[in-house]
Amino acid sequence: MARKDVASIVSGAGWTADFMGQLINGLLAKGHAPEEIHSLVTAKQRPAMDKIVEEVSSFLRELGNIFSLTLNYYLPLAEAIVAGKYDGVNDDITEDHFPKIHTGAAELEAQLVHFNRPIESDEVLKELDKAGLRAGTLSELLAFGAKYPEKQREFSIIALGSVWQSRRGFRHVPALWSYSSERDLRLYWCGRRWRESYRFLAFHK
Repeated sequence: MARKDVASIVSGAGWTADFMGQLINGLLAKGHAPEEIHSLVTAKQRPAMDKIVEEVSSFLRELGNIFSLTLNYYLPLAEAIVAGKYDGVNDDITEDHFPKIHTGAAELEAQLVHFNRPIESDEVLKELDKAGLRAGTLSELLAFGAKYPEKQREFSIIALGSVWQSRRGFRHVPALWSYSSERDLRLYWCGRRWRESYRFLAFHK
């Protein structure tokens, strides 16, 4: 369907009535009184409507695999980890092992890239580069984990933009991982072949 046709449908009275009907029926089913629903369009409740719009917008962006992030690169690593409320954290995730790559603050749009096949790190980086993307860093992974804590319950999320080499010569990258009810911040060996279910945190260059 052409984009202009969709725009016409969305702005049409029939589609609007159907959308509002489903929304109202859903709120009634949740136990909200008609008076509560009616109050949403009053001037007094405008902040509430603004919040609803923001929540719907965030949901739609997630459906399109776009995740808004506010980054404070000056935030100490320990505080960023606490903000994520992880059940377990690898002891080697430290400021010494992962010095900051960026500084300042930024509003970014993150993507979780899924290749849907086993893939090695070098190939991931090449494919991201072809798409005009760069791999996410530890700071960005932590910001993502704090804002979208449930995502790692769906799949492991890897940040190939931050690499630590151990004294034994193995290169490791941070990852958000989950098992049962736990959410962990882990390190994975960078030389592994990643499972097809994994996602890779990425940003436009």
